[in-house]
Amino acid sequence: MTFAVTALTVLCVIGISLGQMLFKKAALMLPAQPSMLDWLLNTWLIAALVLYGVTTLAWVWVLRVAPLHLAYPFMGLAFVIVPILGAIFLYEPIAWQTIAGGALILAGIALASSAG
Repeated sequence: MTFAVTALTVLCVIGISLGQMLFKKAALMLPAQPSMLDWLLNTWLIAALVLYGVTTLAWVWVLRVAPLHLAYPFMGLAFVIVPILGAIFLYEPIAWQTIAGGALILAGIALASSAG
């Protein structure tokens, strides 16, 4: 994969990860018994859906120019990025198991993407 395609692939993963933060914020803003109006007027949810839409279009472009076996392993980065964002923005704890799992995922991505 070229540098530009790799960069866009990583941006897609970052977009998906940020979308998860927006979905979490949307969930936190919903009342215990949300009405349809609560869902429709949830600006966090709307932002998440827009971000996911844009990211999906970019991902389709990536898949158009990159082999799936090289591009898809990068999605594993979301398993590393999301907990980090959760810790920074939502003050969620990160357990040592999450760090160890993230390290294994990074090793797997490096291995899979070196297949060329």
